[in-house]
Amino acid sequence: MVERVVEQMVGASSETDADWVDERGMRAWRSLLQAHARVTRVLEAELDAAHRLPLASYDVLVQLSEAPDRELRMSELAEAVLLSRSGLTRLVDRMEREGLVARRPSPADARGTLATLTQAGFERLRAASGTHLKGVGRHVLSHFSRTEQEQLAELLGRLSGPLPGDSVDQGCGQRARASGRECLSSRESEQPGV
Repeated sequence: MVERVVEQMVGASSETDADWVDERGMRAWRSLLQAHARVTRVLEAELDAAHRLPLASYDVLVQLSEAPDRELRMSELAEAVLLSRSGLTRLVDRMEREGLVARRPSPADARGTLATLTQAGFERLRAASGTHLKGVGRHVLSHFSRTEQEQLAELLGRLSGPLPGDSVDQGCGQRARASGRECLSSRESEQPGV
């Protein structure tokens, strides 16, 4: 049915049948999108209600807390949090006004700017991490056994690396590659957490 609808929408295709997504594949894809949207909305609402902290800001704080010296180049941070550079700049502008992060020129590259986690930002992250991690447990992990969690991590981990057609290893941040860590590796236990 899905193939028929898609074919009607785009007309005849030169692609092979193997390139088309069947009904089972579309169910998987839509389920992934719906689950992501639902969980993200709930986690965002919980962080906002308890800490007045948007999920994207929380992610920035986590990324900076895990970085050496708690700072990253803005371009690396944008890649890590999956935002455009301009989107990250607007977000960091707001966070800087709140005193959560600071920016300074990169001593290694005059063209670059470093974002640094402030003590206030670290304290805000520490306060919010319990809410966030409990939410992840309640809204995601509680739906799966330990074995299923491992399977889910393995399956979705396949999508976190480079995908066919990626120009450079876009699926894995430069910081992770440079440090020799795998993409989406488990967070260090002493950090507040994702």
